Amino acid sequence: MSYSHLLVCVALSPESEQLLCKAVAIARPSQARITLVTLSTEPEMYNQLAAPMLEDIRGVLLEETQQFLDTLIAHAEYPIAQTVIATGEISQCIFDICQKQQVDLVICGNHNRSFFSRAACSAKTIVGSSKVDVLLIALSAV
Repeated sequence: MSYSHLLVCVALSPESEQLLCKAVAIARPSQARITLVTLSTEPEMYNQLAAPMLEDIRGVLLEETQQFLDTLIAHAEYPIAQTVIATGEISQCIFDICQKQQVDLVICGNHNRSFFSRAACSAKTIVGSSKVDVLLIALSAV
């Protein structure tokens, strides 16, 4: 089965390069589009900091996330159609992107090993709410 638009969920980790490499292998034969999505850390998590500093921290975190995506794209050796830096609930963001952009395959990495980690991981939510095919790729630390 060939796909026309892949949505690849990456995290700011070295394993994301493995994930994108597998996505490219799936996309290349049919010249499918690839969109990358990742979550940005919200500075509100660091509520011990003074309020005026939150905007500065938000900007730094977004810049670091974009630099990570740019580096990932540079190593992909395949055109990446779009990147999305999301905030909030990742499964809802994925659902919205799939509906609006006619994604037909979502690719997520899974490096959870224990039963409890697997039961609570976000991939479970994504699989449960997705209206398109979802591929979970087992990842190992590089």
